[in-house]
Amino acid sequence: MFQHKNVKNLIIDLGGVVIRLKRERAVDELISLGIEDADTLLGLYRQEPPFLSLETGEITAGEFYDTLRARAGNSVSDLRWQEAFNAFLVDLPVERLEALRAARKAGFRLFVLSNTNPVMFNSWIARAFRAEGLTINDYFDGVVTSFSEGCCKPDERIFRIVLERYDLKPEETVMLDDSEANCRAAEQTGMQSLHIGSDEAPDLIRALELISSHSGK
Repeated sequence: MFQHKNVKNLIIDLGGVVIRLKRERAVDELISLGIEDADTLLGLYRQEPPFLSLETGEITAGEFYDTLRARAGNSVSDLRWQEAFNAFLVDLPVERLEALRAARKAGFRLFVLSNTNPVMFNSWIARAFRAEGLTINDYFDGVVTSFSEGCCKPDERIFRIVLERYDLKPEETVMLDDSEANCRAAEQTGMQSLHIGSDEAPDLIRALELISSHSGK
């Protein structure tokens, strides 16, 4: 049960929280391009190489595409691989963008903490956040991604990176994530969490309303 009444900072996951996902679409697209074990390699919360290697910044987007072509034994273009991988991402409802802006206007500081990769982040995600004529940096006070930091949630190191980089007090901070394991890891750093998709917080908008009501904002 969410009980914290002194919340000042919200750390928010992207996929499954702000952005709606459908893993099966990407799996089907990748299989059609020759990655027959895509269902094993592409997890909802954690990937396997080469997807994990891209997500942790161990390889570049170009190296990622070259690896996929070698595995599939074809010459499919970088753009086509990008499109197939991005099929994982369904949409970013404008009402969620509006809710993020409202939360900042109410006085909360908002931060992204996402297991993501440069392929998605610099293409589909960047475009999606321009729906209102703004950019991702207009909705958040800071952005931390797995590929830029070299580690992924639920590794506690990446939670501590956000807290230390932006001088956040854990007791004043809530992590919003659709992975229960990530929520538990955040709690190990002293933060409180809200599991998006639970009965208490079924979606981002409900979670923001819940936090706001408990904080008197």
